Amino acid sequence: QLVESGGGLVQPGDSLTLSCAASTRFSDYALGWFRQAPGKEREFVAAITYTGAGSYYGDSVRDRFTISRDIAKNTVALEMDRLKYDDTAVYYCTADLDPFDPYRESAWRYWGQGTLVTVSS
Repeated sequence: QLVESGGGLVQPGDSLTLSCAASTRFSDYALGWFRQAPGKEREFVAAITYTGAGSYYGDSVRDRFTISRDIAKNTVALEMDRLKYDDTAVYYCTADLDPFDPYRESAWRYWGQGTLVTVSS
């Protein structure tokens, strides 16, 4: 089970941190975040290896978002800084034992229900 939290309404330039609580079965899984804006396809945001040693980012969020995981608590966080209007989307937490291509949606097997982030003035 993957349960996201932390979404909400923020203004451009604000920061927001999303969190995903993962079941213990995912303790040795890679974890990631995707997002889907209205009328658009689901987009890769970030991913982190099961050890936390490696991380990957989508081009549109690189240098603004930071992914991290707390292995002891089985959680993964997405710290989002300098938010833009285009960051408005439903953000999904995802997990897979070994995503062959973490940038692709099809590489991830397990998904949360999503949390909405709205960036608006």
